[in-house]
Amino acid sequence: MPRIQRRPVDGILLLDKPAGLSSNAALQKVRYLLRAKKGGHTGSLDPLATGMLPLCFGEATKVSGFLLDADKRYRVGIRLGITTTTGDSEGEVLETRPAEQLTQAQVEAALEQFRGEIEQVPPMYSALKHEGQRLYRLARQGLEVERRPRPVTIHALTLLDFQPGWLELDVHCSKGTYVRSLAEDLGEALGTGGHVEALRRTGLGPFDAGRMITLPELEALAAEGPAALEAVLLPVDSALADWPEVQLGADAAYYFRQGQPVFAPQAPRADWLRVYGPGPSFIGMGRMQDDGRVAPKRLMAQPVQAGTNTSGGASG
Repeated sequence: MPRIQRRPVDGILLLDKPAGLSSNAALQKVRYLLRAKKGGHTGSLDPLATGMLPLCFGEATKVSGFLLDADKRYRVGIRLGITTTTGDSEGEVLETRPAEQLTQAQVEAALEQFRGEIEQVPPMYSALKHEGQRLYRLARQGLEVERRPRPVTIHALTLLDFQPGWLELDVHCSKGTYVRSLAEDLGEALGTGGHVEALRRTGLGPFDAGRMITLPELEALAAEGPAALEAVLLPVDSALADWPEVQLGADAAYYFRQGQPVFAPQAPRADWLRVYGPGPSFIGMGRMQDDGRVAPKRLMAQPVQAGTNTSGGASG
């Protein structure tokens, strides 16, 4: 069997991940279609979950860490009255309790305590480590270890649908939020228990669901050739569209790319900046120093295509 010829590909693809596929398996499928030399995903979605999985290729892998820290948005279906070992429908049933008596008013009242800054105990079925071991590996051995509560922020929590024993929520949350823990904690607050029955990620950082593309759509594009596939890639700097930008002239851009802090008189006073120059070329990420200079923190190997707006930065 001939070996696949990989090629340099730079950009971000917003995959609409199907259920039943791991994040890494999804990445490898797309990487195969693109014939990309280098690629990575920005945080796993459980096989049960569907929806937005940003895949970063080539130079875009340098911004993937910033997407890991970004806020997320989910639509989650929660089955009330049943708790499971995993907090979702793939686990074994632990307990059943009546839930049909609940009213929508009771659910709305319970949701209030989960808005804003809250603390969550990470689930045993998670990728966190305890003494070098992934928690989910310990859980599969029937072991449970103490987990400290962690602060997270629920920016918005909206009830979309309510039926006896079932509800659907829109969740806008900070990094580190476990939707399974949210479902379990809400179930306990309602006195019924509960677990995640369906989960779909609809947004991550600056990206919304309208830009996602499915695997069948990608396979159809692959049949048209590499150019058709690359046309759906987003620019590297689109991941940083929420950041302010700074434009450097030719001289300043040269020294910035050599790893030296440079003065940028028009730079906004912000911690992190997208840096361009000369012209619309995206050259990396910088941080503002106390003396007003912009210090390079992550550079592109060479200037890459930028998003399009009137000032040469990334579009949202």
